[in-house]
Amino acid sequence: MRLPLFFILFFSLGLSQVLAQSVEITGTVIDAKSKAPIEFATVKLLDNTNDQMLAGTTTQADGTLLLATESRNFSVEISFMGFITQTFSDLTIQNNRVDLGTIALAEDSKLMDEVVVQGAKSTTEFQLDKRVFNVGQDLSSTGASALDVLNNIPSVNVNIEGQILLRGTGGVQVLINGKPSVLTSDGGNALGTVTADMIERVEVITNPSAKYNAEGTSGIINIVLKKDEKRGVNGSVTLNTGVPNNHSLGFSLNKRTDKFNIFSQLGVGYRTMPEDFETLNRNLIDGSSVQSFGEADKNEKFFNLILGSDYYINDRNVITLSGNYAFEGETENAMTDFSSFNGMNTMLAGWTREESTKATNPKWQYELQYKSDFSDTEDHFLLISAIGSSFAKDQSSEFENLPTFGEGAETERQLADNDFSQAEYTFQADYTRPFGEKFTLETGGQYFINEVKNNYSIADFEDGAWVVIPNLTNDFYYSQKVLGLYGTGAYEGEKFGLKLGLRLENTDLQTELEQTGEENNQNFTNLFPTAHASYKVAKNFSLQGGYSRRISRPRFFDLNPFTNIRNTYNVSTGNPDLLPEYTDSYEITAIFDHALFSLSGSLYHRYITQTVEDVTIAENGINITKPMNIGTNNVTGLEMNGKLTPNDWWSLNADFNFNYFDRTGTYEATPFGFTSNQWSSRLTNKFELPADFTLEVVGAYQSSFQTFQRTNKGYVMADIGVRKKIVKGKAIVNLSVRDVFASRINESDVYSADFSQYSYRQRGRFVTLGISYGFGKGEAMEFSGSKRF
Repeated sequence: MRLPLFFILFFSLGLSQVLAQSVEITGTVIDAKSKAPIEFATVKLLDNTNDQMLAGTTTQADGTLLLATESRNFSVEISFMGFITQTFSDLTIQNNRVDLGTIALAEDSKLMDEVVVQGAKSTTEFQLDKRVFNVGQDLSSTGASALDVLNNIPSVNVNIEGQILLRGTGGVQVLINGKPSVLTSDGGNALGTVTADMIERVEVITNPSAKYNAEGTSGIINIVLKKDEKRGVNGSVTLNTGVPNNHSLGFSLNKRTDKFNIFSQLGVGYRTMPEDFETLNRNLIDGSSVQSFGEADKNEKFFNLILGSDYYINDRNVITLSGNYAFEGETENAMTDFSSFNGMNTMLAGWTREESTKATNPKWQYELQYKSDFSDTEDHFLLISAIGSSFAKDQSSEFENLPTFGEGAETERQLADNDFSQAEYTFQADYTRPFGEKFTLETGGQYFINEVKNNYSIADFEDGAWVVIPNLTNDFYYSQKVLGLYGTGAYEGEKFGLKLGLRLENTDLQTELEQTGEENNQNFTNLFPTAHASYKVAKNFSLQGGYSRRISRPRFFDLNPFTNIRNTYNVSTGNPDLLPEYTDSYEITAIFDHALFSLSGSLYHRYITQTVEDVTIAENGINITKPMNIGTNNVTGLEMNGKLTPNDWWSLNADFNFNYFDRTGTYEATPFGFTSNQWSSRLTNKFELPADFTLEVVGAYQSSFQTFQRTNKGYVMADIGVRKKIVKGKAIVNLSVRDVFASRINESDVYSADFSQYSYRQRGRFVTLGISYGFGKGEAMEFSGSKRF
């Protein structure tokens, strides 16, 4: 617990220097024509003696701005794309404050179709029931996928398998533009085909309101993709290359007219994901063991296309039709050296297991959406949408054991076939009605259908032919239908806000193993209440509180009993009898904002029943891991996020999260209980250097932590990135190194009364060089093809 104390002392010392004689500048920026507030307008403080920038910021969602400086001789410049820039000089300072009042920006009708490159920094804003992370041009995201972007967001972690954790806990529901998406399915980590330049913002919702699907015990992450609506033709092109193989080309093109907005994004590339791994299985009864060392590389060609169009029937009604197609062609090669030892640690046999895997993963999705804005107020609207999606995977893996030492060892060959297909359909309607300026009602419903078929088989090569192993072969069917209805009511005053909601969901879940006739049918109805409150203690200090009840239904890959046999001594499989988790989540957050720094802290508690954890059992010397419902979990945590800008060339962000677990339950008729904790931190430094260079250095730490059977070890890692603007700012060159010291290592130990298991996995260092160019009114953006698994 020394690290948070260090952060507090660091912030205190820095703030005591920069706040001594600060002048605070405030104001509100609006559109001169519509009188609507302008968000993200650029605000610069300029030194009147040499025109150098002293500080800068962007306006908030309500158009307000807040800056501070120690200078007494400055001017303020306010600009926004498509509007005439305004500059304020000869300002009067009263009580160390300058109030610019309301600044009305007029449209610039003579604006030429020239490229505008903005070095936008990522920013976080707090709303009544969520945090919004506006994705800027962060250098650590250069050459990054959506999974890497998520890994740089406070409260979110992505482990080496690609599992997304929120405040250290799984069970996260990931949405695209507020809806389920084939790109967030578990089948192929398709989020790797969504690249950093495609993302406008990420919404982190730790206590979702009743408006959202109740799925996800730890909360919701909503990824909002960019949809450029600038008039005329605009776009960007990006090119990347990297080591290991990470070569990609990205292209976006958009055209906006009075009636239509046509948008498109395209990404193609080739990448390699290497991996080193090690395992040790030990029989604690007789002392025998099996050890393995290996390396693998997955090579992937990918293609991702997004096309869509908005048709404006009139000023109040718009229809959107969009589609997404993604394709991955995979080849994977692995080689593992095995050694077996007796109880005296004498080597008995050795062999090499070679793997060759090929797979194709086509994915597509389409959406039809209609939005009607009512004339009485801007926020009164009806939104209706229908989404269809499909994901398929045709995978074949061939394994061969080649003896290298010992007597009696024979060459063996195995074949694993996996033919998977999934179809999802979502129908949704949402209605929002304000009453005056302070009250808002929301209501709506959603019907979700998910149908999956998986034919899998494992065969041995005997007498010149493949012979199927019956107990490792089956056809698995999965069907889940969820009907949800909700209503919320919100009051937002000048100081106090309150939002209450209730959601009802009926779930119909069915699974069947065709060959063995095993079925698991579940039908249940639940109520999910939510409550959120906020109180503005002062102009720059607010309190928020929230409660929600959540559910985490078994996913297909948790239920599917298909067995992974890369390592025949350590296999993983699903559990068709798995039940859903339920979570009651509570939290309170304090937020302090200042022109030069911001600080937020959250206390939270989650009570989880029917907790799902991976459990390992030993059968005939083979360790089998599958998910099970294991007791209850009480999680209490502290989260702190801070941002400090000591001067106009250096800024830093610090994030800290601590969890305390209290686990109780019964396993195989034996009660158990234990306590554990884990914590993580991230410190990001960004430096604006001469000659339009920008340097970003990110350090992160993940502590060790314990689960029901497993102890997971911690690690320290660092990312670094450099950006340079060229061609008069029309293009950007980026260089990024992720996991600079190749220190992101996943190690774990599993212990039981009669066996133990050690495992080690490492991906290594990734280096990416990219260049981006914007044309029309488009912006140069970072694009990548990197993907985490």
